[in-house]
Amino acid sequence: MSRFRDEIGEQPQIATEMLSGGRAAIDAIGARMRDASPRGFVIAARGSSDHAALYAKYLFGRRNRALVFLAAPSLFTHYSSPPRLDGQCVIGISQSGSSPDVIAVIEEGARQGALTVAITNDADSKLAASSALVLPLGAGPERSVPASKTYTASLLALALLSQAMQPEPDFERALTRVPGALAEALGHELELDRLAPSLLGPRAIVLGRGFNLATAEEVALKLTETSYVLARAWSVADFEHGPIAVVDEGFPVLFVGGGGPVAADLESVARRLEAYGCRVMGMFDGKPGKIGRDAVVGIDSGLPEELTPLTLAVVGQLLAHRVALARGIDPDRPRALNKVTRTW
Repeated sequence: MSRFRDEIGEQPQIATEMLSGGRAAIDAIGARMRDASPRGFVIAARGSSDHAALYAKYLFGRRNRALVFLAAPSLFTHYSSPPRLDGQCVIGISQSGSSPDVIAVIEEGARQGALTVAITNDADSKLAASSALVLPLGAGPERSVPASKTYTASLLALALLSQAMQPEPDFERALTRVPGALAEALGHELELDRLAPSLLGPRAIVLGRGFNLATAEEVALKLTETSYVLARAWSVADFEHGPIAVVDEGFPVLFVGGGGPVAADLESVARRLEAYGCRVMGMFDGKPGKIGRDAVVGIDSGLPEELTPLTLAVVGQLLAHRVALARGIDPDRPRALNKVTRTW
């Protein structure tokens, strides 16, 4: 076992606590955001938090019909040429709340009069102090270098904000099922041994689309930082526009999907890659179709597609942990990495 694996196991309880003890504060922040009627959302983040921001792009776009822009922090720092943020809601997502470039985006948003929101695991951080509204994740100390519980806590916080801005009974009922769904995902750990041997290096591709493009990005990051597998994520749509040329016989390709309107696209590309002789695998919440043949780990949480990035993130974390162990690497101490990374 490792700290990384221990913290993966904490996620159902953290989700339970967010849905109970932290809900009033989240609802109040969501109401403020709704009342502000922003023209759109600008989100600044790095690393795993940037993948949470990508999730928000799809979630706020679909549920709240809002335009979401992912900030380019170097415009605020190195280039000193921030875009106009008036009328926007500016959100900073950072586990530690101490990344200078994310803080710079929030500070500029405040200077321009935009509503600013911090989503962080450290309520006493500089990011929190720089923001008008603070949503503490309350995930407890995360000691392993790879993020696990703070990532899913960020996703759930964004889902709760989306619901607070636009309440909907069916989505509310689905949110209450998240802790149980995360616990169910943990129960599929041993099945991942079907996938791990194909991901022992040196390279791999992870494909998703829609809400789970963020999951594909996060799984690729986890494989890279915990196991030193050079994993690259793409949307299946972008993958067909050029990167597919890199594959050859035996190339490992992992599909990540939660059903919905994009499922047929994943299945179509998977069939094409199987015809090229690639090692096609899959992680799915819901029906996997014909992807990956026997190299599939599937759960069926019953959650809507919008919430499957939570369950599939857990499965992806477990996969990265097992690949790291198979390669003899300590996932708690990836080389050249620190828990807190400060970039400008």
